[in-house]
Amino acid sequence: MEAYTLEARLIAAHACGKTKEAFLRDLALYSSNECEQRVKELIARRLNGEPMAYITGEWEFFGLPMEVTPDVLIPRGDTEVLVETALRALVGRKMDARILDLCSGSGCIGCTLAHELPAARVVLVDLSEAALEISRRNARRNRLNRVITIKADALKKPPMSIGTFDLIASNPPYVPSIEILTLDSSVRDYEPLGALDGGEDGLTFYRAIVRWWRHLLRPGGWLMFEVGEDQAEAVLALMKDAGLENLYAVEDTQGIRRVVVGRKPAEA
Repeated sequence: MEAYTLEARLIAAHACGKTKEAFLRDLALYSSNECEQRVKELIARRLNGEPMAYITGEWEFFGLPMEVTPDVLIPRGDTEVLVETALRALVGRKMDARILDLCSGSGCIGCTLAHELPAARVVLVDLSEAALEISRRNARRNRLNRVITIKADALKKPPMSIGTFDLIASNPPYVPSIEILTLDSSVRDYEPLGALDGGEDGLTFYRAIVRWWRHLLRPGGWLMFEVGEDQAEAVLALMKDAGLENLYAVEDTQGIRRVVVGRKPAEA
């Protein structure tokens, strides 16, 4: 019931063109017929299964407001585990790190790391120009001046001019193709399938990234992935075969091994 009340407030605030805070402040004020009609239209969309984030056009991630459209996945709490893991690796060791957010989508990972580590330099990479535009707007919205975007395909060799990194963080598509049709309709019918489909076994992007993009790591640099349920062992094996060290997995709040980590050996 509490969640429904929150959604109702979000819809009403969005229909009236107000922030959540302004809406609560002005509850007693008269609402126009136009606003009432807009609320009805938005409620109809929600009842049809459209996610709240696409209705309001924004979602919160790690305490930061993020613009979202159907061109990008909605940021999820599971992905915050990846951010937390990256911060534990960098804080106190490499605060001015150069960071790559690969398959960046809305840019929520890279933008959050740039916010938490103001001295870091962050590169957001995605194949979708529409997604990169959303991520650029999220960087501007959160006043992040050390974030840039590059269009590139994670399944291919990286651009030669991209440089090297202390950390590569990636939440790539990882749903096996055959399982796309089994996803909840709020995901299957609204979120971009290209950002979900990880190929026949869900590991296509992990193989390509480990093969091609790990070479961008500086000595001692970290490679971190969000993974799907039951994928941690397979992805850790890929990283081990590629020569990465200090391999481990981090659980989410449900006890699922959600993030896997490997480190490039330091130079002797």
